[in-house]
Amino acid sequence: MSSYDKYVTPLSTRYASQEMMTIFSARERASTWRQLWVWLAEAERELGLPIPEDAIQEMRENVRVSDEAFDKAREYEAKFRHDVMAHVHAYGEDAPKAAGHIHLGATSCYVTDNADLIFQKKALDLILPKLAKVIQNLQVFALKYKDLPTLGFTHYQPAQLITVGKRAAQWIQELMMDLEDIETVRDRLQFRGAQGTTGSQATFLELFEGNADKIVQLNEILCKKAGFPSAYPISTQTYTRKVDLRVANAVCALGATAQRICSDIRHLANLKEMEEPFEKSQIGSSAMAYKRNPMRSERITALGRKLARLPADFTATFETQWFERTLDDSAIRRMDIPEMFLLADSILLALDNVTNGIVLYPSVIRSRIDQELPFMATESILMKLATHGVSRQEAHEEVRVLSHQASDVVKQQGGRNDLLERIKKTEFFRPVWGDIDSLVDPKLFIGNCPKIVEDYCNGEVAAKLSNYKESLDKASTAQLSI
Repeated sequence: MSSYDKYVTPLSTRYASQEMMTIFSARERASTWRQLWVWLAEAERELGLPIPEDAIQEMRENVRVSDEAFDKAREYEAKFRHDVMAHVHAYGEDAPKAAGHIHLGATSCYVTDNADLIFQKKALDLILPKLAKVIQNLQVFALKYKDLPTLGFTHYQPAQLITVGKRAAQWIQELMMDLEDIETVRDRLQFRGAQGTTGSQATFLELFEGNADKIVQLNEILCKKAGFPSAYPISTQTYTRKVDLRVANAVCALGATAQRICSDIRHLANLKEMEEPFEKSQIGSSAMAYKRNPMRSERITALGRKLARLPADFTATFETQWFERTLDDSAIRRMDIPEMFLLADSILLALDNVTNGIVLYPSVIRSRIDQELPFMATESILMKLATHGVSRQEAHEEVRVLSHQASDVVKQQGGRNDLLERIKKTEFFRPVWGDIDSLVDPKLFIGNCPKIVEDYCNGEVAAKLSNYKESLDKASTAQLSI
């Protein structure tokens, strides 16, 4: 049967990086199980159990699972209906001197759960610098356009002016929150270690002839080998699934942020103020050749929608773990944990590509400002008239009448906003005719936006990105093949 006759996830065929796919591959999983068995045997020998060094050496030499070993494991699993025991037997064939020592004192969750923690740690370490790269892209963009006025929107209706950089700074702040949350769960991730079948450590207490201190030492050795600061102090047959939920809450929130940013980009593309990168030979529509659809931002939005909703699965899995463990967590976690990280990885690759190549159209931005700014400038005109002794109430009425006339031209006739021209032709406003052009400079209406952007991007953002300097210095912009 051809690979084209089987379903494969588009996350692996279209979107995610090879590095992330490798972390959650079958070979990485099975080989990590073997590495965990090596570490357990080494630690047990160090603590006095009679495991021959040549047996452990044979285990070390066969950590990477071969295709033939997978075939053997598949045969054993068909017989035993147990995936971990199938791999124990397959490993025993590859390392026959160690066959009687593999998995000594352990339960299946010693390898499955500890491996899942290792994979999540590696995956978190992979997405953090990618997220930092997206933030850096937007930091550069925000500082570049910190002074460029643009129309702000509230309720998707024209509002007070901001700057292009200020809007990008808002995106950065939300991504910074994701970065901080993901860093926190990464730093707090612990190991399960060797805890026995219900977390009582009974089997290891028996192996060490009642010496509980050796169990503490065993877990300290295992944590050090695996690169974790410590083990969770309380374990059942598994580490608590609350851990997965905590990780998911941090990682999956990135999906919501990605949707929010790319929705803005898609709306701005419709307004022709901003576009994502568009390659020379790219086709926007199979029917409408002129189109430049924001397909990358649409892809990110779709992937973000999926990612943002995964915590519901992790919540239900945690909620339904009865007592010391039920197996209804197994099948869903096999899907949810890899999918969560493949989605996050895919989103960050695409976000890097988009944010490092945003195309801006300042002339369009200015024309949209010119359509709305005359209305916004009327308050300044009223105040200027007041300095000439003109009644504010009378001036307000004159402005109201002319504003309605100009609004009619825009809404009913499809014309441009000619309010300022009307003011310049109305005798009532003669005292300020010479001031009107200076009163409608867009930069007078952006408030403190440039300083807000500078202070934030050169302060808090720069400080956070300094922690990723080494990876950022080596990073190149992600290229999307599809």
